[in-house]
Amino acid sequence: MTQRGDWRLDKVAALADRIAATVISCPDVAGLTENPGVPVATYLPGRTVSGVAVRPAEIEICVVARYGPPLAQVAAQVRRAVEPLVPGRVVDVVIGDITAPPAPEAVVAVTAVTTVVAVVTVPDPHQTE
Repeated sequence: MTQRGDWRLDKVAALADRIAATVISCPDVAGLTENPGVPVATYLPGRTVSGVAVRPAEIEICVVARYGPPLAQVAAQVRRAVEPLVPGRVVDVVIGDITAPPAPEAVVAVTAVTTVVAVVTVPDPHQTE
């Protein structure tokens, strides 16, 4: 495989793939994305690993967070998951997007209506007994 300095592209590709798989398994992550404007990606021969940039001293990850949890919590969750794969490297996490909030559950209200009919007999004052 092609070498660039002491980096072998096959090792970079394998690492980028492991990081991507680890990140998308995080419960608060909906997926990976490229950062709008400045893409976050690892470019390899014939393919790109979007959302993961593998660099010698750092790893940059750009995620789509699930709606709900605080974004700092999402970033910390991703960082904790990835750090064991890249000891000694800085792990930067970018929240590139957030999923839409879930649609509210349909609320079906069933109201039981009971009609009470009362029959009242009123004596006719003109009638004699």
